[in-house]
Amino acid sequence: MSGVWVFKNGVYRLVENPQAEGLDGRQASPRRKVLVHLPSGEEISSYSSLEQILRGLGWERYHGRGDADLIRFHKHNSIDLISLPRDFSKFSSVHMYDIVIKNPNIFHVQDRS
Repeated sequence: MSGVWVFKNGVYRLVENPQAEGLDGRQASPRRKVLVHLPSGEEISSYSSLEQILRGLGWERYHGRGDADLIRFHKHNSIDLISLPRDFSKFSSVHMYDIVIKNPNIFHVQDRS
């Protein structure tokens, strides 16, 4: 993994693309990642639409012990678990790629401006 480590508000974090976040002194064009459901072409904009698609693929809500700030999904025939932040505004590319890997050829992550 490459990038630049940035210290801000007492926290270090790895920025994979410093130009996109304007850390190189230039103004960045706002780009964001979106999760796209390939069969319908729908951009996932809420957990309700995502959950509906995941249910159709055999995923179910997992109501085990754990963090109350997470929504979790599992499949009966798999050891896979998808963990998402309860607040959709915290749904990041890391979560999107987790969904893509566990559902090949169903989802794709794209850049939007």
